[in-house]
Amino acid sequence: MNKNSEQAVLRILDASANRVGEGLRTVEEWARFALDGEALSAELKAIRHQVSTALAVLPRTSLLAARDTLGDVGTKISQDTERVRDSASGVVAAGISRTGQSLRVIEEYLKTINADAAATIEQARYRFYTASANLELLIAAQDRQSRMQDARLYALIDAGTNEAEFQATVTTLCESGVDVLQLRDSSSDDRTLIARARIGTEIARKCSVLFIMNDRADLALAADCDGVHVGQEELPGPVARKIVGHDRIVGISTHSIDQAIQAVADGADYIGCGPVFPSRTKSFDEFAGLEYVREVSAQIQIPSFAIGGINESNLDQVIKSGCCRIALTAALRDCEDVTATATRFKKKLMSANLK
Repeated sequence: MNKNSEQAVLRILDASANRVGEGLRTVEEWARFALDGEALSAELKAIRHQVSTALAVLPRTSLLAARDTLGDVGTKISQDTERVRDSASGVVAAGISRTGQSLRVIEEYLKTINADAAATIEQARYRFYTASANLELLIAAQDRQSRMQDARLYALIDAGTNEAEFQATVTTLCESGVDVLQLRDSSSDDRTLIARARIGTEIARKCSVLFIMNDRADLALAADCDGVHVGQEELPGPVARKIVGHDRIVGISTHSIDQAIQAVADGADYIGCGPVFPSRTKSFDEFAGLEYVREVSAQIQIPSFAIGGINESNLDQVIKSGCCRIALTAALRDCEDVTATATRFKKKLMSANLK
């Protein structure tokens, strides 16, 4: 290489090394302080030191001599998207992207100076891909779990008679204050279910509403739903978890305190508790009743939603039993004004103490 090319390469390596350091530190700090991810923080720190060691083959004085910040035309070029981040997770995502790209730049240009150091950077790059993927999955998991923890009003819906009707139902419920939606429909075929699930997930995500698929962990994963809900006769919780992964929600229906305790042991993120009252949507030979709601309130720490025949006339009984999270079907499906009804439910639930 001629002198000009050498200087250009050093400038590129200097700028890229700075971007890698900044990006890695941005990502590492979130893993450390927001996620309390000890192992992940340690791995990101190790990658940072691996990169620094590889770059030590470049004399720092040479890099500094090649640096020309004032003359760098790139400092004057920026996009509107760079000036604003919509969330902390957006900051992390930007840091991940910046780091991966810069590592590749360093790897390629370092080959012209030291092939062994370039190979070390390549190893660090692949190592970072794995760590950053784990980080983003952990962020997604914690976000979903946090929203489930804060949820009060959970609505169950079917696939509807057509796509337009389903879309309207989901939109109305999402805009009415519902925190979680579950698609439960045993009569629709798989193609209809996955199509509806994709639509529902897309609409719900824009409204920060969780969208859950009933029973079908495979469809929940394929449609990118927030999670799956299984009953006592469907997939065991650990099997559902294996399918959807640790970044998604797994909910389990329970009808006794023993089942609730087992659901927690199986790693459920939340449980359904009931049936509390006779229901128009599902028949049961026995009802767990309000006594079961009281048992769950006293013994179970994960979010629990009372379900079965709950309406505005008996909601106070549920709340007095210690539960301020409910799941509804008929009470929202068959009412005259979904928005007004959901708003009344939500207001009363929000006034109760959240466990």
